[in-house]
Amino acid sequence: MWRAAAVVVLGAVTLHVFLSYCPLQAPVDAMQFLSDYLFGLSVLRAPEEVVVEAWDSLLRPPSVGWTRVAVGVNSCVDVVVCGIGLLKALAMDPGNKVDHDALQSREDLKETFSYFMEKGVAAERFFTDKELFQNIAQTASQYPGAKHFVGGNAALIGQRLGSNVNLSVLLCGPVGPKLHELLDDRIIVPPESLQEADEYHLILEYQAGDTWGEVEAPQANRFIFSHDMSNGEMNMMETFIASLEEFEPELIVLSGLHMMEGQGKEERSKRLQEVSMLISEIPNEISVHLELASMTDTTYMNTIVDQQVLTIVNSIGLNEQELLFISQAGSGPHSSQGHWSGTPDIGMVSDIIFWLLKEYGRSEWRKDSDLTRVHFHTLAYHILATVDGYWSNQISSVVAGARVAGSQACGTDTIDPTKVVLSSPMEFVLSRTEKLLKDKKMTLSPANPVRVWHRENISFFITPVLICVNPVRTVGLGDAISAEGLLYSERK
Repeated sequence: MWRAAAVVVLGAVTLHVFLSYCPLQAPVDAMQFLSDYLFGLSVLRAPEEVVVEAWDSLLRPPSVGWTRVAVGVNSCVDVVVCGIGLLKALAMDPGNKVDHDALQSREDLKETFSYFMEKGVAAERFFTDKELFQNIAQTASQYPGAKHFVGGNAALIGQRLGSNVNLSVLLCGPVGPKLHELLDDRIIVPPESLQEADEYHLILEYQAGDTWGEVEAPQANRFIFSHDMSNGEMNMMETFIASLEEFEPELIVLSGLHMMEGQGKEERSKRLQEVSMLISEIPNEISVHLELASMTDTTYMNTIVDQQVLTIVNSIGLNEQELLFISQAGSGPHSSQGHWSGTPDIGMVSDIIFWLLKEYGRSEWRKDSDLTRVHFHTLAYHILATVDGYWSNQISSVVAGARVAGSQACGTDTIDPTKVVLSSPMEFVLSRTEKLLKDKKMTLSPANPVRVWHRENISFFITPVLICVNPVRTVGLGDAISAEGLLYSERK
């Protein structure tokens, strides 16, 4: 006890002497150092505990929050199983590691699963053979420990938002009996969304250190596959748009574009054009957030960009794979990089987000675009970027998203500092391409876990993520992150 007291006294004396020389102009980094010293190291607390306390002090509700949110249009039932266990139950042996854009056989399944498990990254694929998929789905549903959850980005976001008693949430998507049973009773489902049978998605999870033949997972994650025609054609989009006039939402959260990847090029191009027209009909006073998900076809991503889907929404949410994929499709910064190696470099991520908002976002020379916000999430950190003048309360927004990632992964209502670990890069450069920023470094610290910087008229907000050591469920983290971030966001 006396040692801790002595350290606190010494820190206070140090602060007093420091301020006597620099009473009002203490540099931010110096003040951050002193803050870390006094409130972090001085009482010898774990950095995770310090981060949680700092986050709590930064969270502020928006001055005017949303009251009515409409979410659509992909929904299903997730069957979550141990990936390696299911493959063994299907009498599969470890084999090659190959990424197949679509799964046509059991061999394709095990090879693609092995490919992504070795990298420890999430992926989603369409299974072309309906009968074979149904057989695999039956085995998965009966596998010991298999669990059924609300699935699909829209349903997951709706479920997350529906837990807020101050919100009225409309969910429009293919809702079968099992999904309807799993949904929160407060969620409004239009009668036109109800159908006789559920769509099932199989979620093959693995933990850090799990092995499958020669493959060892570097971190916990999941592989998703399905044979889903309702969501694959975004059949509920017209129903969704038709329901908005009566429901009168202030915010729309849209997802499901990635599900159309399994269609033929002509079919999906035509359907995407129809979807784009429907989105463009939404009144400007309603904010629209688009949640992206895993895709593999650069031609399809180019079609999304060419049809200006990104420019007719106000906000997008995406992870490291989707961010790099957009850059590759649009020949943006670092597009020659095939994939991320380990934790994505913050300077490179910053470059791509900046390019994305400059190329497709609203600006003085591009006033026909509505895109002004990007919420990026990866395992170790989150970045939120906004065009100045359109959004407020984004420090709270990025904190809220990071906080829910740590709690949901561990299956706890709040973050338990003993069950998470801080592994974000704590020092980083702001850019890998811009001369003025390439050598400029910024630091994060447990006591000051949110930093802000600016590139022209775009503001960046970054915070680390407290990673769950033994996650109980990895599915839907991105959806929960985006939903929670939107709850704390305010559009000006």
